[in-house]
Amino acid sequence: MYAVINAGGKQYRVQEGDVLRIERIEGEPGQEIEFDRVLAVGDGQNLAFGNPFVESARVKAKILSQGRGKKVLVFKFKRRKAHRKRMGHRQEYTGVRILGIQI
Repeated sequence: MYAVINAGGKQYRVQEGDVLRIERIEGEPGQEIEFDRVLAVGDGQNLAFGNPFVESARVKAKILSQGRGKKVLVFKFKRRKAHRKRMGHRQEYTGVRILGIQI
C-alpha cells in the first residue's frame, strides 16, 4: 500500500518503511507524528483520490533526525561593474520513517 502526502509544500509518494527527508517540522527525534494531508491512497488495484484530501486517511511516521543539508553557494557577478556577491544557504530538514498508512 502506498500514499501520496503533502508535507512542507511538496508531495511525496510513501510506503511503509520508507525513510525520507522533508521540510523541517517541529519535534524531537523519536517522536511519532501523523500526516493528515493525504492526497491519494492506493494498493496497486484500487486508488482513492481526495478532494483535495482523503478524509479518513492518516500516515504515521517517526522523526529520526533534525538537520541541515549541504551548503549551496550562490555567486552573483556583473561584468565591468566591480560587482560580486557570494552567498550561501543551508536548508533545514527533518528525517522521518513511515510507520504505517491508515485508511
